[in-house]
Amino acid sequence: MAEDGVGKAPPVAGDAAAQRDFSECYAASFRPLVTQLYVYTGDLELAHDLVQEAFCRALDRWSKVAGYEDPVAWVRRVAFNLANSRWQRTKVALRHMRRQRVEHVAGPNPDRVAVVRALAVLPDAQRRVVVMHYLADLGVAEIAAHEGVPVGTVKSWLHRGRTALAGLIVEGASGV
Repeated sequence: MAEDGVGKAPPVAGDAAAQRDFSECYAASFRPLVTQLYVYTGDLELAHDLVQEAFCRALDRWSKVAGYEDPVAWVRRVAFNLANSRWQRTKVALRHMRRQRVEHVAGPNPDRVAVVRALAVLPDAQRRVVVMHYLADLGVAEIAAHEGVPVGTVKSWLHRGRTALAGLIVEGASGV
């Protein structure tokens, strides 16, 4: 595309006269149409896209459009229709988004932050069994089956994990 926004017109299937006719129409009308769409939409990039799309549609049916009294008026109408369709889609999307419930969730309290920090310090096995037991409400036997270890090992990991957590949370609360 040329620096001024007016590119070379796309090739037209058919005879050379039709090709020349389309190219002349494109070259003479592109910039004025972009200006009109820019004023209408307030977005220069969008205006370029809309006019380009309108010309592409005109190109597909140039043999018919060229026969109109004012082919540029057809391209202008298509570009404005494209802009209106875009606005309609945007309005529908915004309406849909406004209907969605926004649930405000309070941030984590200091106790929760302390527990998460303390859990991060635990060895992996202890952290997993503590989470599965207290957050997923799994029993010791279920955890043992899931981890592929004896029940006694799960009990040991739980005991060590609770003990470590208690110490870490108390340390965090006292500021040590």
